[in-house]
Amino acid sequence: MSKNLGWHAGAILPHMRSRQLRQQPCALWFTGLSGAGKSTVARLVEVKLFELGYVTVVLDGDNIRHGLCRDLGFSADDRIENIRRVGEVTKLFLDSGIIVLAALISPFEQDRSTVRTLLGTDFIEVFVDTPLAVCERRDPKGLYSKARKGEITNFTGIDSPYERPVAPDILIGGTSQSPESSADSVIAYLHESGRLN
Repeated sequence: MSKNLGWHAGAILPHMRSRQLRQQPCALWFTGLSGAGKSTVARLVEVKLFELGYVTVVLDGDNIRHGLCRDLGFSADDRIENIRRVGEVTKLFLDSGIIVLAALISPFEQDRSTVRTLLGTDFIEVFVDTPLAVCERRDPKGLYSKARKGEITNFTGIDSPYERPVAPDILIGGTSQSPESSADSVIAYLHESGRLN
């Protein structure tokens, strides 16, 4: 970053936006293998929060790669940059008073830790713990099949590692809970932690 740049604080501070929206912003960071159910659960949580009157945004990993991160591939460096960018965008939404639901594989512990540091206490790690074998059976996009055939490389869970969260804030059993009950667990956590009115 250039030394000639400065940070310009807005006239409306984050706590003022939060107060006007009557909500406490936070970032629900859904992590897990491809096909684990991250996006499915995030979208169900989004609907539940909307019905309760909260303002949210979903940052889906696939959608992000169509625009903001379209220049990135799947090398380790590109994956790190992908998560860094989404973390920065998440921070902007939080500063605007919005509840963020980020659904990304985010396979590396260090990258999730970096985002946690950036977002502080607003970061809530949601681990959608679905076994690799189940994700492969689901294979909604046919990616595991392609990875097994060598048609795509650097695929998380096959030839690129997924580092399981050590102590996620919310643990969702990808096979022991339905998507609906998983979403209910997230809402319950938000209530219990005092993040919802």
